[in-house]
Amino acid sequence: MLAPLKWIRNYVDIDTDVKQLADMMTMTGSKVEAVKLPGEGLKNVVVGRIERIEQHPNADKLVICQIDVGSEILQIVTGAKNVCEGDYVPVALDGAVLADGLKIKTGKLRGELSQGMLCSAQELGISEHMIEECKRNGIYIIDWEDKLSEGDIVGKDALEFLGINDAIIEFEITSNRPDCLSMIGIAREVAATTDNVMKYPEIEVAEKGGQISFNIDIESDELCPRYAARIVKDIVIKPSPYWMQRSLIEAGMRPINNIVDITNYVMLETGQPLHAFDRDKVSGDTIVVRKAASGERLVTLDDKDRELDSDMLVIADREKALALAGVMGGANSEIDSSTTTILIESANFAKDSIRATSKKLGLRSEASSRFEKGIDLERVEMALNRAAQLIEETESGVVLSGYADNYKNKAVQKTISVSVARINKILGEDIKVSEMAQMLEKLEFKCSVDGDMLEITVPYFRLDMDIDADVVEEIARMYGYDNISSKMIYGTTTMGLKTVGQRFEDNIKDALTGMGVNEILTYSFVSPKGVRKINLPETSIKNNFMKLLNPLGEETSVMRTTLVPNIMEVISTNYSKKVEEFFGFELGNTFATADGALPVEKKSLCIGVYSKDSDFFVLKGIVEGLFEKIGLAKYEIVPEKHHPTFHPGRCANVLFGSYTIGTFGELHPDVLENYGIKERVYIAELDFELMLALSREAKTYSPLPKYPSIERDIAIVVDESVFVKQIEDIIRENAQGLVRSFRLFDVYRGEQVKEGSKSVAYTIVYRSDEKTLTDEEVEKVHSKIVKEIEARLDAKLRD
Repeated sequence: MLAPLKWIRNYVDIDTDVKQLADMMTMTGSKVEAVKLPGEGLKNVVVGRIERIEQHPNADKLVICQIDVGSEILQIVTGAKNVCEGDYVPVALDGAVLADGLKIKTGKLRGELSQGMLCSAQELGISEHMIEECKRNGIYIIDWEDKLSEGDIVGKDALEFLGINDAIIEFEITSNRPDCLSMIGIAREVAATTDNVMKYPEIEVAEKGGQISFNIDIESDELCPRYAARIVKDIVIKPSPYWMQRSLIEAGMRPINNIVDITNYVMLETGQPLHAFDRDKVSGDTIVVRKAASGERLVTLDDKDRELDSDMLVIADREKALALAGVMGGANSEIDSSTTTILIESANFAKDSIRATSKKLGLRSEASSRFEKGIDLERVEMALNRAAQLIEETESGVVLSGYADNYKNKAVQKTISVSVARINKILGEDIKVSEMAQMLEKLEFKCSVDGDMLEITVPYFRLDMDIDADVVEEIARMYGYDNISSKMIYGTTTMGLKTVGQRFEDNIKDALTGMGVNEILTYSFVSPKGVRKINLPETSIKNNFMKLLNPLGEETSVMRTTLVPNIMEVISTNYSKKVEEFFGFELGNTFATADGALPVEKKSLCIGVYSKDSDFFVLKGIVEGLFEKIGLAKYEIVPEKHHPTFHPGRCANVLFGSYTIGTFGELHPDVLENYGIKERVYIAELDFELMLALSREAKTYSPLPKYPSIERDIAIVVDESVFVKQIEDIIRENAQGLVRSFRLFDVYRGEQVKEGSKSVAYTIVYRSDEKTLTDEEVEKVHSKIVKEIEARLDAKLRD
């Protein structure tokens, strides 16, 4: 949030250097992101008045200006096209230094004397967002009309006159401190930090118009606990005063007209959003706060026709919706140049409702961002009256007497009791209770002491204060974290160790990253549509979702029951960005519910692969390599033909006795189509807890072999329906104790084998623990294996 220091000075006296103030604010919890000094480095620039303009005798594109700078009349040559006689302009005198470091000297331009330079906004170091659009090009023309009360301004320091000689501080406002989304909120923190007195604006409304006659009907008290409104007649739409425009611009907002600017100014000042309706466009004498009808439509101020649903809150009259509550007004009640009477709204809306509406419509505003974080109920009246006061002071209209205020359930101030001993124990200090009370009172808490207990009454605007730990934090930051002394730990200390499960997680991650598989991390909050996208039926237990009570939107409304949709979204994103290959894994929790039972939280491992060179066996190799690294043996890979997520015939389950560790394989074409992917994708999802229970954490050792091994390759042509597991089972059954290992190194489908068949090639390693094998001994076993494969699988040895 941008906070112009001169605006903050309206509420608190500041005599501290701005950079020192920034450091102090950061150390007390109001983090300063940046300090901007618009006029830094500039000097010798004054306000001048153009008395006469003449054409340059030697240059068609130049003019000669006679300029009054107070002490004398200067002659300045310029090529600017936007200056006129009588204009007030910033003049850089001889010896002046501009924002870009340029030094101005008296000289001649095309033979004519030029004793200075007329300045643009950029040359004064004013960034574009801080000036009106009409003044971004050419010489900066000073608005004299708004300064009549200040007397003659000729010769005055231009930066001071324009109000750009003070710092603008950018604060990072955390979500728990919505009260600081206002100049008054920031000023409160500055006052407490610098030990100064907070000065609130004195608000008085003259109310010279007639008596207000208006009603407010709130149909959803839980969504709108308070709604107040004032009516102002004889409205004059005009530009707002210069000081207000400068304040808005420096705070990052664009001036529009006096009424809109006043509502925005009050929002920035108090943190309470306001909205002004054209009273003549509101039918009847009642504002209705209600839920929208399903399918109801409203054209908002950004000229977009929006379809609403029954969860959205609207401000309406008896005939139509006028605004999206807390988000944006409607075009059908917008103020324009013909407006003569306005209705000013100051209300409080439930933050969850505003957040949900804003999320659904993809519509965020300064108002919605404040309502989403929470605003106290007591601010409504103050902001409404402040706006009425400014309308009167700027002669923008006549405020009617009284205001409508629907406020049924009054806010109750929270109280917190905390032990003084506990505060000191947590902080490791010995702070006197009187000092604690003094610190809290600076922040506008009310304190009383009852023995060892500190009784604290929380101000309405501190919505973040709930428990004793919150009080400790307030005392700590005001005491100063730098003032808390470092001390040795008192008592017995122990060295922390990782659990078996944590070490197992590390082993899995090390194994997979070692194989070139990268870890990814996705949200546990997902859309229920994800399970449907991976072809799981409605009856699947993966549809037993845990639903969130207050989701940000439908896309994050349930807890995930499987990791497959998450990794598929990541793969889909990579594929759409033309990433040629993907090797990734996620190790994360899944959540499921069962009728009459508590939710179950389980950890799963999901691996995803795609590339032009990948196939089923690449993923199988990754899974088997992982099992070897984590000490998981005696598992069995069994074909799975009926899993709806996977391609039939290219999928397998990993079994350990009666346990199913997981499933892996090529995704079904329908699933790939759901994600817009035209490449083959291979996915594995494994049960982390089962792997942990079945693996061996202890290392096992075996001696190096004494005798050499002999390798033989075998290529078998089999029917397409034959699984490699069937071949591998035959190899194991006929090993006769001599087969040490075997490895699938090729699967071929093409012209050299008949259609409907495939060639499967293995390398088989033979070795004995007792002697060196002869070729005859190896050939005997090898031939037996080949014959068994040919006989049992109707296979043929490939030439």
